[in-house]
Amino acid sequence: MGWDPERYEEWFDTPEGRFALDQEARLLQSVLAGWPRRGHKLLEIGCGTGLFLEMLYQMGFDVTGTDNSPEMIMAARKRFQNRAEFHLGDGEHLGYGDNEFDYAFLWSVLEFTKDPEAMLSEAARVAEKGLLIGFLNKNSLYYSMNVSKSGSTLSKANWSTWCEMQDLVKKTTGFTPTLARSVLPGPTQTWKPSGLCKVVNQGIFPPFVGAFSAVRVDFVNMKPLNPLFAWRTQPEMG
Repeated sequence: MGWDPERYEEWFDTPEGRFALDQEARLLQSVLAGWPRRGHKLLEIGCGTGLFLEMLYQMGFDVTGTDNSPEMIMAARKRFQNRAEFHLGDGEHLGYGDNEFDYAFLWSVLEFTKDPEAMLSEAARVAEKGLLIGFLNKNSLYYSMNVSKSGSTLSKANWSTWCEMQDLVKKTTGFTPTLARSVLPGPTQTWKPSGLCKVVNQGIFPPFVGAFSAVRVDFVNMKPLNPLFAWRTQPEMG
């Protein structure tokens, strides 16, 4: 059974969902500071309906999306019309060449794949300059108070702690994270656009604090941990 694009975005139509979306957008802007955008190609792996890819397009990237759901790809194409290309495909086996894009973007998708390591390795293969990863933080109040014992689809996702994500990034890319931050430190009932809840939940925090975390990994001008990845930092042969 395929994903229903309308149901996929229903959460963002709720008051809590709209508030969460605003905070994720702020987080995205924060971690992307310093990346050049105009004329730079970005691939979103697991693009869904293109909701976050639209934000990246508005920021100035030349965007492409891929997803394994035909329904999601159709919805993304409808959203973008002729402004971007979308391809149906498996994020663990991307049909793109090495370094075909400047950047790869994985926003809350590693939690829902069978092999996060394979997907992240593929992302690193097709991206020449860096990765941006958004993930659900298992150490957050949101997970412990709203998700862990809920029995929901979200509770069955492969959540990561910040330490686990660091290890995954190092193992699959050969690099250490350049920058990492998070948003939404409180449980769902505090995700409100007013009062003290707004003040607390509108902040940007270290990656181990909030419900949703983002980590940027730069390949350019950074020294790899593993000699096998040293080719990323070497100048191209003329």
